[in-house]
Amino acid sequence: MAEHKHGTMDITVQEKTFESFMTFVSRFCIFLVIFAIFMAVFAS
Repeated sequence: MAEHKHGTMDITVQEKTFESFMTFVSRFCIFLVIFAIFMAVFAS
């Protein structure tokens, strides 16, 4: 079995994926809040 040295793996792809995912989640949450406000104001 190969020796693993902590911190030697290239994780740039995982970091970019996580950053994109967090951007998507943040924008989607903002959209949901705006949509909820819109529904409360205009759909009653």
